[in-house]
Amino acid sequence: MMMPNMLAWGLSMPEMMLILIVALLLFGKRLPEVARSMGKSVVEFKKGMSEVTEKMTDVGEQAQRTIDAPPVAPASGPAAQALKFDPYTGKPVQPTEAKV
Repeated sequence: MMMPNMLAWGLSMPEMMLILIVALLLFGKRLPEVARSMGKSVVEFKKGMSEVTEKMTDVGEQAQRTIDAPPVAPASGPAAQALKFDPYTGKPVQPTEAKV
């Protein structure tokens, strides 16, 4: 069995026309105002999206600079040598307790 010419949401052309006529009767005088409001909303949404994209790009560039930065030289001297860490627990170990 052939289906009649169906459009979006399973509605046929006469049903879509009826909905359009009812919408024009209800919103006819305010239709330009509604369209203008929708246009402003789209512009604000695009502006917000571009700001988010810009911030994400800045964060990505900053992260890349951090990754590409030269490594910091480890501290040297008696204070740095006095404090060692247990490789299994990560807790500081006193030099006298250090395991070989």
